Amino acid sequence: MFIRKKQNTSGSYSVQVIQKFRGKYKVVKTIGCATTQHEIKRLEQLAREEMDRLSGDQLKLFGYESDEMIEQAFSLLDNSSIHTVGPELIFGKIYDYIGFNSIKEELFRHLVIARLAFPLSKLKTVDYLRRYQGKEIEIDTIYRFLDKLSGELKPEVEQIAFAHTLQVLGGKISVVFYDLTTLYFETGDEDDLRKMGFSKDGKQQCPQIYLGLLVGLEGYAIGYDIFEGNIYEGHTLIPFLEEMSHKFHLNKPVVIADAGLLSKENIKALEANEYEYILGARIKNESEVIKEKILAIEFTDGMTVSIKKSGNTRLIVNYSTARAKKDAYNRKRGLSRLEKQIKSGKLTKSNINNRGYNKYLKLSGEISVEIDYEKYENDGRWDGIKGYLTNTRLSDEEVMENYKNLWQIEKAFRISKTDLRIRPIYHRIPNRIEAHICIAFTAYCILKELERVLHKEKSTISLKRAQELTQNMYQITYILPESKQTKSKLLKMDKEQAELYQIVYKNF
Repeated sequence: MFIRKKQNTSGSYSVQVIQKFRGKYKVVKTIGCATTQHEIKRLEQLAREEMDRLSGDQLKLFGYESDEMIEQAFSLLDNSSIHTVGPELIFGKIYDYIGFNSIKEELFRHLVIARLAFPLSKLKTVDYLRRYQGKEIEIDTIYRFLDKLSGELKPEVEQIAFAHTLQVLGGKISVVFYDLTTLYFETGDEDDLRKMGFSKDGKQQCPQIYLGLLVGLEGYAIGYDIFEGNIYEGHTLIPFLEEMSHKFHLNKPVVIADAGLLSKENIKALEANEYEYILGARIKNESEVIKEKILAIEFTDGMTVSIKKSGNTRLIVNYSTARAKKDAYNRKRGLSRLEKQIKSGKLTKSNINNRGYNKYLKLSGEISVEIDYEKYENDGRWDGIKGYLTNTRLSDEEVMENYKNLWQIEKAFRISKTDLRIRPIYHRIPNRIEAHICIAFTAYCILKELERVLHKEKSTISLKRAQELTQNMYQITYILPESKQTKSKLLKMDKEQAELYQIVYKNF
């Protein structure tokens, strides 16, 4: 950069600041014109001051070709100049599209997006918001917010989620899927909500709660509720369905649930409340007459048999060769594990129960625990056979096809427990526990919508990969030298990030 004194045709002189840019000389700024030597010297002094000002400005980073100036511009940047904006760009966009932006609580938005991008403890979330988003939020502020969140926002969150699900599914919900999972706490203390109970997570030593979830086809969220950790899961079905039906004006959809919710009381209650249902059947618990009928059938691969029961209820039994191989493999693996434990002397009377493959254990004499191989062999007769209990008028094939979609709710729990790390829960106050789950439920709705558009656009980006990509999308902030305006600019994204960004902004 240098000063040029240029004589004009009128005889006056123009004083300019010149910069060489890409091999050419460029007028950075014309300071002014003068005719007297005194005025020219004054303009030259102003030009030198302008050069000094420009040499210390960040703008040269984007406009001038000089290694020294670029190095100087970079030296002016600090951590506060660069922010991680990917989570807000991607997840915030979907948050708004679904309609959660109608919730006038900015902190709720921050907590949901933080749960999606960096699913950490609330204390770690405070650190994330400060370091990556420039948001100074005290942990006590978050806890006070959680204390009021569950009662005030849960109904609104559920209504928004339901409205979106209704829209995605074409305005009608004719089939719903219900299931429960356990969420454990990293503490040994029980209370009115957190109870010791049968843990599906294998954490019997930890108090827990039950999370009940209702979804539509493809796993789109409808509503949820939490229950005490020692409740019998079968007792949650009817109260939950009635609450959801009243809340969302559901017109008696077909209820699909796994065998864990199968009981005579539940079936009677479903029929008394005029619900149609498809339930996973426990065929080994059927009457001896029905079991003999099933075992007397010479099944071939894909064969389906329907057995009428009382009223409109029927038991549908299907056989699969592939399922038979899988069942046999699992039984053999379970047996091998028991045999190793027998040899090591680790099994005692307390291990004799009906959980998993422990059902093959029996007592011999007074203290000896051994394997009941006869029971093991008899179990092999049921390999490949699966049952479905229903009172619908759907065909056998339609019943089985609808039941297959139950994996979507299992996937919803898997997403919540892995991608969103909803467990373990470190809160102990019921309001905060409920708020934590409300945040995770909202985050699940966003992930589900992202999954939909990634599939629609035939993208190979997984949900987990999408979360990772957002963590490295940056924005730089700088100040213009003359206007003193603060400007922001997204840094260039890599190929995967650009694909994710384009998909989201194309669809939302």
